Amino acid sequence: MGEDYRTEEDSLGEMQVPADAYWGAQTQRAVENFPVSGIGMSRRFIRALGVVKKAAAQANRDLDLVDDDTADAIVAAADEVIAGEHDDQFPVDVFQTGSGTSSNMNANEVIANRAAEIAGAEIGDRVVHPNDHVNYGQSSNDVIPTAMHVASLEAVEKDLVPALETLHAELEAKETEFDGVVKTGRTHLQDATPIRLGQEFSGYRTQVAKGIERAERVQSNLRELALGGTAVGTGLNTHPDFPELAAEYISDETGTEFREADNHFEAQAAHDAMSEAHGALRTIAGSLNKMANDLRLLASGPRNGLGEVEQPENQPGSSIMPGKINPVVAESVNQVHKQVVGNDAAVSAGAARGEIDLNLYKPVLAHNFLESAKLLSNVAETFGERFVGKLEANEEFARERVEQSMALATALNPAIGYDKASKVAKKALAEGKSVREVAVSEGYLTEEEADEVLDPEAMTHRVILGDDD
Repeated sequence: MGEDYRTEEDSLGEMQVPADAYWGAQTQRAVENFPVSGIGMSRRFIRALGVVKKAAAQANRDLDLVDDDTADAIVAAADEVIAGEHDDQFPVDVFQTGSGTSSNMNANEVIANRAAEIAGAEIGDRVVHPNDHVNYGQSSNDVIPTAMHVASLEAVEKDLVPALETLHAELEAKETEFDGVVKTGRTHLQDATPIRLGQEFSGYRTQVAKGIERAERVQSNLRELALGGTAVGTGLNTHPDFPELAAEYISDETGTEFREADNHFEAQAAHDAMSEAHGALRTIAGSLNKMANDLRLLASGPRNGLGEVEQPENQPGSSIMPGKINPVVAESVNQVHKQVVGNDAAVSAGAARGEIDLNLYKPVLAHNFLESAKLLSNVAETFGERFVGKLEANEEFARERVEQSMALATALNPAIGYDKASKVAKKALAEGKSVREVAVSEGYLTEEEADEVLDPEAMTHRVILGDDD
């Protein structure tokens, strides 16, 4: 193959590997076997593999299973993987062997060859062995789900929750700012009784608060690590103290709590925790989608729509219509929602499959979960800072529309009864008048009574009927 390649060997024989690559024969076979999507495992997942391999080396060193010099070289190489220095050395496609063996061996080979360099040897010398040293006491079947949980929990805890907190803060600020803006409520997309814009935003703010709670609730099961189960969950070839010790090192490295799985057979054969956690992501995406749709409607116009809020001018909206501004950031939220729903279908289907002692959808579960978490984190923060935070209320226009709403007739019910109130509403609509005008002209209310009964702002508060105070 020439000077640009070197020869590496695995149990199937020799393979030609790019001379400057840290990966070895098994990774090269995977590159050639899976030219499927061109999509590799994500940065977060590669980082998590580095974390797992580092913790394993530290635990094996402490247990006198790998000598100190070899373990220290593995730790140093794994630190570089954690830092992202070798992401280009992880070329294996997401759509690979269902256990993720190719990605595990990719990590083993890269870390072994880099550790060999650190120890003063040459790439391919195997003074640090990918299986005997880097993968000691492990199997792809427990390493990959461990990395999956580490990456997923970090994505939720360190990316998604802070992004949702940013959006929550922006909504809370608008809730306060818009509290005095009275507008027409809408049910079934038809005029309903008055509501304050701040009250609507309190609903959005609460949706996000509950989304944060959901994201926090699903973290508990993600904290369980399969590491130590090896091939089928029995822990063959693993020291009894290895799982707990490695979990402690993973917790130290990530700054978040992880623990050995309650049951290693469940941890490798099923991935219900991933399905449960992604269900929370899907729900959060639905919440953001609902808000984005509502705000697009409220900002529609600017002259021939609802126009009760004014959207930020983030960018020109049309290549043909001068001056047009579109709710582009809100639309990106809508699109992320659809992607997350699609990812959820893949995650729920994959988590529900796998035969007997091993779920065989690990790479695609990890990929789809981490994509959803990344998309939601990015879009939630952008939505908060570049759209919600820049909204303005069209207060005077909203008040004018409230006065023309037929739904004001609802407030007449306690004063004149439902039947008379219905007649007032129908007459007002037929004659193009306000409910107030008809109620007074028909003699149902005096001007003073109408001012009191048909006060839109008062209708946005719960009142005790029959209370004279």
